[in-house]
Amino acid sequence: QVQLVESGGGLVQPGGSLRLSCAASGTGFSINAMAWYRQAPGKQRELVAAIQRGGNTNYADFVKDRFTISRDNAKNTVYLQMNSLKPEDTAVYYCSMERLVGIVQYNDWGQGTQVTVSS
Repeated sequence: QVQLVESGGGLVQPGGSLRLSCAASGTGFSINAMAWYRQAPGKQRELVAAIQRGGNTNYADFVKDRFTISRDNAKNTVYLQMNSLKPEDTAVYYCSMERLVGIVQYNDWGQGTQVTVSS
């Protein structure tokens, strides 16, 4: 069984930075796309950023030039560096991975990590 374990959330002041990590445990699979989503109270979950296996990235407009997604394929780990944080970035952040076992693809999710931006 594969688990995605997230870390790095917390409380930060506006303008501050946080770095989220998400690692997939287990063996016998490869990972295609990795992504970060977020869900604020009363709102739908939304895509923040995604990165393909080859390194191509895409970002939501509301985080461009502030957040950077990266990955370490050898460690099956995805990162989200968040700079210039704003109160509206407050949400639970979830990582997601497209996992391949042979020719079968699974979509896995982390448990979520709370990010709170407040003075």
